[in-house]
Amino acid sequence: MVDESGRLASMPSRSHLSQTHGLALVAGAAVTWGIIPLLVRSVDASSFVIVFWRVVFAALAVVPLLAMRSRWREFAAMPWRRRGGLAIQGALLALNWVLFFTGLKLAPVAVAELLAYTGPVLVAALGPWVARERFDRRIIAPLALSLIGTAVILGPSREGLSGTAILGAAAALASALTYATLVLNAKRLLPGVSTELYMTVEWVVAAAVLLPFVVAQPAPEGARAWGSLVVLGVVSTAITGFMFVSALRVVRADRAATLTYLEPASAVIFAAAFLGEPLTLAVVAGGLLIVGGGILVARLEPEETTGAGMETP
Repeated sequence: MVDESGRLASMPSRSHLSQTHGLALVAGAAVTWGIIPLLVRSVDASSFVIVFWRVVFAALAVVPLLAMRSRWREFAAMPWRRRGGLAIQGALLALNWVLFFTGLKLAPVAVAELLAYTGPVLVAALGPWVARERFDRRIIAPLALSLIGTAVILGPSREGLSGTAILGAAAALASALTYATLVLNAKRLLPGVSTELYMTVEWVVAAAVLLPFVVAQPAPEGARAWGSLVVLGVVSTAITGFMFVSALRVVRADRAATLTYLEPASAVIFAAAFLGEPLTLAVVAGGLLIVGGGILVARLEPEETTGAGMETP
């Protein structure tokens, strides 16, 4: 963990185990995120409404844990600058998810997904400057494999893009920029902040930002829609968010970002299993490239200069 990095610096075996555990958490979260398209398709509502209820149900799932551990006292003792940073993260989170869902609605799924998944590439490229981490050249090969695998699976759409689709593509690309900002800012904000408090503040702020856009729009209807929103909030947001944010305490931002390419691979598999979408040779080949990149990341030994795998600012 971050606050233990100094004590663990002389214990390489435990440092390695913490890295392995963190990478496993990222991989598990990424695979679980693959069910999000299935859940979103079950809800006939705007992106603003879906994201709003996503963060509301996520916050409701974590608040009992927050109260049980008296984390509100931690928030009260937090400097105003740190509170402001967490609030900005919440607003960025809302914007990121709205942009991504809008991209999926307006542009071909392949175009939106591929553009959105330039986010991890941006994290790897900007991490050495923003997160104050040394550039690890060993990440280039797995990053390239993952990006190529995503391109093979999704590929650019063969159909010409209409004006609406171009707007969707632009929204997806913008979501990649907000994603990179979120991950890199998290690396700086996490030290000294509990995971459950960090996530809850993000979700509460995101809900507050989205509320004015939601009140004038129709609410979701039907048990299936509400059930999907609950799963989206509790499982695909609260539980996986806890896994991912906890992992960022011990895993470099670029390695975590590379492993998130498991999400599109799992999404394609789930779509083939539950939506009847074909599992083509390109999908299989691309998935193998993505998993191969993830395995390479998981097998990288932490550099001696990075302590337990995460540098604090």
